[in-house]
Amino acid sequence: MKTSPLVIGNWKMNPTSVSLAKKLASDLKKRLARMTGTDVVIAPPYPYLETLRAVRSESKSFALGAQNVHDEKQGAHTGEVSIPMLESFDVTHVIVGHSERRAAGETDTEVNRKLLSVVKSGLTAVLCVGETKRDHAGHYLTTVEGQIRAALSSLGKAKLGAVVIAYEPVWAIGTGENATAADVHEMRLFIEKVLADIYGRTYATRVRILYGGSVNAKNARELFVEGTVRGFLVGGASLKAGEFIDIINATRT
Repeated sequence: MKTSPLVIGNWKMNPTSVSLAKKLASDLKKRLARMTGTDVVIAPPYPYLETLRAVRSESKSFALGAQNVHDEKQGAHTGEVSIPMLESFDVTHVIVGHSERRAAGETDTEVNRKLLSVVKSGLTAVLCVGETKRDHAGHYLTTVEGQIRAALSSLGKAKLGAVVIAYEPVWAIGTGENATAADVHEMRLFIEKVLADIYGRTYATRVRILYGGSVNAKNARELFVEGTVRGFLVGGASLKAGEFIDIINATRT
């Protein structure tokens, strides 16, 4: 099944003010108005969602994403944000299992609960998987497979199309080092194989597999073409409108 490429900008805890967020979103909207062929999602910090929704308006130039979510709809969960809250801001994509969340203590069980809640609500779950280091014995493949199987536990094949998988090797996030196109290609094939083992090949091919890890304007095209991924989860480079647009352009055929 052919699908459009997808590029997600994860702003993390940036920028430092709502005025800067509005300026960046407005710049992106203007540049994206002249582009087609690639789906774009911006995941800003929670306080900026309303600002980005207002900037986006009816342009449909980009969709809104969230960087995390709680699996419960409401309750005594201080500091958390629920899916209904995100839906009120027109959020369509939710990142789950990001390596920074896992490093802070998030477990595979929590990732699974969040993913199931997101998919059940009708939103798209962006599942992040990746190893902390590579080894010659290939144990990193076992790590990624374990993350996928745990996160998708109890998810029926009919809902698999609501999942995007972003491969983000932890050793390449924010380090300036990135996996080679050959590394990315190998992992894309492996992830698809794991999905096929669980759901069958027909359903496995419905999942868009992205790469995230020090993606920039210089390496994006090679990673996209030779890495055979369907797009990117972009961190720091998504805070620079020009570079982010160049990365999006790299996914256009």
